[in-house]
Amino acid sequence: MVVSTGTPASVWRNPIHFLSFGLGSGAAPIAPGTFGTLGGMTIYVLLPSMNAEVYGLFLILMFFLGVWLCGKTSFDLAVHDHPGIVFDEFVGLWITYFMVPQGFQWLICGFCFFRIFDILKPWPIKWVDVNINGGLGIMLDDVLAGILSCLCIQGIVWFL
Repeated sequence: MVVSTGTPASVWRNPIHFLSFGLGSGAAPIAPGTFGTLGGMTIYVLLPSMNAEVYGLFLILMFFLGVWLCGKTSFDLAVHDHPGIVFDEFVGLWITYFMVPQGFQWLICGFCFFRIFDILKPWPIKWVDVNINGGLGIMLDDVLAGILSCLCIQGIVWFL
């Protein structure tokens, strides 16, 4: 059964699907990736302060959790990378914010860079998106978008 937004009803019943759909943010009827990224930003703001080592460990754990969550949900729905699966956006954005200075302007800057890279998918992001399947493929293109976004922000910080 599918609700009118194209969101599988299992998203609201199955905790794995609910997490993969970004706590429901991926169920947005338009631009689910953008809404998922906004959900990831909200969670980031609520996270406790962590040093770089702990935050790096957090990112690694969330990546592996995401590979499993997204792969399982994709398999269950029989759709590779359903647009509503946005846990990968969460992790990609959290990578974007690695060692970024505090401040609202950096949150917005990171959000914009991440969405640009996630939507345009320049090489190697597009190659990964097309050639790597399953949960790893779903996660890896957003990880690369997050890394490129983080590097852009760090370049701006260095320049300023």
